[in-house]
Amino acid sequence: MIFFASSAANQQDIVKDELTLCGITDTKVGQAGVEFVAELSQAYRFTMTTRIASRVLQALFFDEDVQSADELYDSTMQIPWEEYITPEKTFLITETVKNCNWLNNTHFATLKVKDAIVDRIKEHYEGNRPTVDSEDPDITFHIHIKENSVIWYVDFSGPGLAKRGYRTEQSDALLKENLACALLYRSEWYKSYREGRLLPLYDPFCGSGTIPVEAALIAAEIAPALLKKTPYAFKALPSYDEELYNSIYAELEAKRAEAEEKEIYITASDIIRTNVEISKAAALKAGVYDIISFEVKDFTKVTEEDVPYELGVIVTDPPYGVRLKGMNLEDLYSLSGDIISKYFKGWNVSILTGDQELLSYIDMKPERTNTLYNGGILCQIAHYRVYTEEERQVLINKALERKAQRLAQPLTPGAQMAYNRLIKNMESIKPQMEKEGVTCYRIYDADMPEYSAAIDIYEGKWINLQEYAPPATIDPEAAEKRLDELIQATERATGIDMENIYVKQRKEQKGRDQYKKLASSNKFYIVKENGLKYLVNFTDYLDTGVFLDHRPVRRMISEMSQNKRFLNLFSYTSTATLNALKGGALSTVSVDASSTYLDWSIENLKVNGYNTNIGNFFYKSDAIEYLYDTYDRFDLIFCDPPTFSNSKNRDSFDIQYDHFELIKAAMMHLEKDGVMIFSNNFRKFKLDERILDRFAVENITPSTIGFDFARDEKIHQCYLIRHKKVKVELGTKKVLKIKTE
Repeated sequence: MIFFASSAANQQDIVKDELTLCGITDTKVGQAGVEFVAELSQAYRFTMTTRIASRVLQALFFDEDVQSADELYDSTMQIPWEEYITPEKTFLITETVKNCNWLNNTHFATLKVKDAIVDRIKEHYEGNRPTVDSEDPDITFHIHIKENSVIWYVDFSGPGLAKRGYRTEQSDALLKENLACALLYRSEWYKSYREGRLLPLYDPFCGSGTIPVEAALIAAEIAPALLKKTPYAFKALPSYDEELYNSIYAELEAKRAEAEEKEIYITASDIIRTNVEISKAAALKAGVYDIISFEVKDFTKVTEEDVPYELGVIVTDPPYGVRLKGMNLEDLYSLSGDIISKYFKGWNVSILTGDQELLSYIDMKPERTNTLYNGGILCQIAHYRVYTEEERQVLINKALERKAQRLAQPLTPGAQMAYNRLIKNMESIKPQMEKEGVTCYRIYDADMPEYSAAIDIYEGKWINLQEYAPPATIDPEAAEKRLDELIQATERATGIDMENIYVKQRKEQKGRDQYKKLASSNKFYIVKENGLKYLVNFTDYLDTGVFLDHRPVRRMISEMSQNKRFLNLFSYTSTATLNALKGGALSTVSVDASSTYLDWSIENLKVNGYNTNIGNFFYKSDAIEYLYDTYDRFDLIFCDPPTFSNSKNRDSFDIQYDHFELIKAAMMHLEKDGVMIFSNNFRKFKLDERILDRFAVENITPSTIGFDFARDEKIHQCYLIRHKKVKVELGTKKVLKIKTE
């Protein structure tokens, strides 16, 4: 007999494992579940024990060549439906349809199948017919149509297979029973269960208690069939073997009784007392109340004395946006991560969340991750190992050993040449940077054509190495070899470990590429400059969050901002805004088209203790649109546009062709005695003559290029732009007027 066990996405492998435990090996994994071949006893056992599958169907008939609704009707008429249903019975038909050209309406397929079943029964029972019941049918059939292939199924398990029946109430958070089991199956706790060394389990955010209750059911060998109150659908089928069913049920009962002597340690806690009471009620109804220890506890205030076991596994589903609103979830995850790292050494931790970004606030690196769905919510499971001091030291020693072995290898001639150049550069640059108090600077910028890359050092801890895309004429293998040589040379010259050298390829950015995400680590580090802190990210974007070549410009902004109203156009991560605040700006406005960078900007202000609600404003907008939509006036404007960009609401922006309109619009917002700092990184940039005619322009580029960038005079161009002051003769008096255009 052929069956199909449906499951949520990314859980098919677990269903397959459950089938294997039932002795079923002939399986085929699909997108929506697992097809399998089994004897009736095996199908009963799987249906009665699965904790993951949501439904089990039995295949009745196949037809691989159905090309019209009429042919669907004809094929359906050939199936002996009288073996499954009589006129006194009610039935329901469900369907799934994929890539079917001959069906415009899936409901029409259901109607055709329904008509065929009714007509077949009427022929067999002298005109008497069964009726359709969509609420509580006696039997349910399912048709699956994919292109021209059709499979007719009968429901073998019945609906709601994943529901255990112990829920009477629920908290604001609803974690489905089979998802909780999938989370447990992915964790180290279930691994210990399978190996017969059952570890203690702790859920510090138990909500409705689904995770601890499901864990208790697994540990106590309480199969879902032992909790089920309604009969399985297979009991209404002609193949039903009551004796066989009863024997399997008795086996499951015996297994539960045998497990009563097991030592099971499960603790569940929640800050909300109502949640704990709901969890207790669920555990009581599930028959596992005596197995679980319940506590009302704020996990963010846990101390060493509160750790429930010497060693164990945390499996939990902390609050996220869908579950609790109005809470500072970032702090919750950050504090929870700190507590786990500090007090749960030697533990394994599995955390499920429907907001992957929140995991970035846990200052631990997951060993692995899984993706699951809770209904329509995409969820991520992050699995962590909290190392003991001894384990951590072993890892450090291994890393040092690998590094020693790596450094003991002689450099190739090319790598040696790159190393020599880096050492020479650092001998020149590093003392000057230390003298200036600069901790993030450039040590190499394509000094040798064969090794075309920019290398920046951050805080003496991290390297950002950006390889310039090699020409198409360069052999890819040769280019890869040179990059590897440059990385080896960088590690030896700087003393920074290979794992802290972040490598990216820089190429000409077109369209929205400059905003394109490269990864999703969400790992931020803090670097310092001019008494300020900046959040940087070395993996997720091409740029780190701070343009090092603008360091002198930022310092200049700080020196010019006292009592000024400051506007930052194309604000990126608002490092310029931070310097304006440091210099005493009265207010700031930061404008950028990217929500990501504006969020980053707000975090930058928070890290430095500046208010993000009063006096400092952030606008998600195209810069030119903002300038034409507002009437605000400013004393100091910083404008550092990209070389090229696209916007949904207007034509593409090109710095060379569009800077005149941009500057003209910005100058409308500049007070008569104000200053605009205009900068860009287009190497062939030439200032429009109309700007020189209308405004007073001073090219200050040389003074804005730091010592570490002096080798590249075209790294950027920078200008001070002011309104012109013109003399007007009025009789015998001379009056200065500001010409504003």
